[in-house]
Amino acid sequence: MDYDKLVAEHKDAVYRQMMRVCGNHEDAEDALVEALLSAYRALDQLRDEGNFRAWLAMIARRVCTRIKRREALMPIIQFSQLELGQLPEAPADDPLPDEEVEKERIYDCVQKAIEQLPEIYRDVYILREIQGVQAPEVGRRLNLSVPAVKSRLHRAREMVRRALDSDFCRPSLN
Repeated sequence: MDYDKLVAEHKDAVYRQMMRVCGNHEDAEDALVEALLSAYRALDQLRDEGNFRAWLAMIARRVCTRIKRREALMPIIQFSQLELGQLPEAPADDPLPDEEVEKERIYDCVQKAIEQLPEIYRDVYILREIQGVQAPEVGRRLNLSVPAVKSRLHRAREMVRRALDSDFCRPSLN
């Protein structure tokens, strides 16, 4: 598979899609660059070159969603810091909070969401999403059919998504 050829052929179309999804040039460019990097790392998972554009666009939409969520949290985080008596320093070029603190907060939220899963979903989720075990092997380990693994994984993803979208992952204001 010629990655450079695929990128040259499809990046402009995906960029135009990201302009509509992200709403501005900077976020669209960031989403495309990050998606290209992710796609390169996971290229062995793409089975059909004909699906490259849709696959890349899906990755880029997820990146754009993360960018929008992070931007939406910024006023809450900044307000929270003011209430805690942490006055902001001189404005920096990059308005994002310290990346390590943000990564820890996200990690904690994901951990909490996974811990809240019922055990029958948690086991499948951890094996597939965290450890990267293929569905047939998960089925063998848990004595489940592949369709049952896929069904439980789908439900687990939905539960994790709902948990992450709920209030428990938002920074508290007190």
